[in-house]
Amino acid sequence: MLSRADVVVHDRLADASLLDLAPSSARRIDVGKAPGGPIRQEEINALLVAEGRAGRSVVRLKGGDPFVFGRGGEEAQALQAAGVAFEVIPGVTSAVAVPAYAGVPVTHRGLATSFTVVTGHSRHAVDKDTNWEALAQAGGTIVVLMGVAHREAIATRLIEGGLAPDTPVLAVYWGTRPEQQSVRVRLDQLAATPLEPPVTLVIGSVAGMDLSWYEARPLFGRRVVVTRARSQASSLVRGLMDLGARPIEVPVIEIVPPGDGEAGLDRAANGLSEGRYEWVVFTSANAVGPLLDKLRDARALGATRIAAVGPATTETLAGYRLVADLVPDRQLAEGLVAVFPDPPAAGATVLFPRAAEGRDVLVDGLSGAGWEVDVVEAYRTVRKEATAAMKEAVSEADAVCFASSSSVTGFVATCGLAAAPRVVVCIGPVTAATALESGFLVDAVALVPTVDGLISALVGVLGR
Repeated sequence: MLSRADVVVHDRLADASLLDLAPSSARRIDVGKAPGGPIRQEEINALLVAEGRAGRSVVRLKGGDPFVFGRGGEEAQALQAAGVAFEVIPGVTSAVAVPAYAGVPVTHRGLATSFTVVTGHSRHAVDKDTNWEALAQAGGTIVVLMGVAHREAIATRLIEGGLAPDTPVLAVYWGTRPEQQSVRVRLDQLAATPLEPPVTLVIGSVAGMDLSWYEARPLFGRRVVVTRARSQASSLVRGLMDLGARPIEVPVIEIVPPGDGEAGLDRAANGLSEGRYEWVVFTSANAVGPLLDKLRDARALGATRIAAVGPATTETLAGYRLVADLVPDRQLAEGLVAVFPDPPAAGATVLFPRAAEGRDVLVDGLSGAGWEVDVVEAYRTVRKEATAAMKEAVSEADAVCFASSSSVTGFVATCGLAAAPRVVVCIGPVTAATALESGFLVDAVALVPTVDGLISALVGVLGR
């Protein structure tokens, strides 16, 4: 639904990465109601009705389930009364998801056969409509949402209702997110425990269990700056999240088409069709698509052989059902020069599609060996400015990952050397050399120049 939204109306508890699933053209409207916040429910209802009546596809994005203390029912009533069609997509309520992420099942054989979900939210005092004493006597697990402000009164009433003072309590802050923090106390200690919303409280015997998995991940809670162009960052971001890190995307570079309007690529594609080249050499995955997409027929490659540097490039070629004839063990331009064959005859030509600002190591090396090298601009790497919010997030980060020399220079130009987090990790020796020349202290370099190698190097420095 997000992928075809015209408008996304979202809460503050909805993870920001979800907003990226909506088209870039979609309007994103933040109606998050922080404690004491100014946005009233009536205003949100009116906004949804107005956008719906305008014929737009509107996604109302909530944390948890819209019909479990999410006021989704009130919004649905407003839409129904206005004659605006709507659809309800069930979510996973935080009453179940948060305990699970903290390693606590809300029911467990021998401990709890039922659970009750209750809100502790009220402007002035604990909710008078809730019979806390009856909940204490009902047995099972009690999950309290939005109850931090009145936790003292809640604990008192539950104890007065018959729950033992030493009943286990689990308090989870920002559950299911990299900021998650779990605190385990007794019920009679709850009032004195420092807590800030948003917190989910789990009260009962199951809260004494600890099947931790999320907070046990090797990079859990670490804030890692990702400087890759957004079009390239997804695999790195996902890999970091899988290990519990909180990626901070600061795309200081952007991959854009060549400056000649792709005239060079058109000429190169024609040259391939005419059999003009003995070899085509790829030192970056970014160059593969721009050239091969120009070929009307894969057979245009004919007898032209392919050389590639690095697993990312070979993987991209595999997407076109092409296998490189030559891949050096040393996954650098220098490594390819060292193993490249001699030209079969004078005038034999190598096609080299690359970035406009690429290094000349390969060109110089092959030319020195007697090859004619036709360098074609396949793409450009341009600098992209970071927003004020991005710069603030960088200042609070634990580490930064550099996946290319251009991302190093882009970071310095955009954020400044002084803004760099204490840990710097690079994808390979060339990138590391650029980082050192720029004034960084490099803590680790990936053993294999891949996204997985970069993440492994980061775990080696920051892992638990």
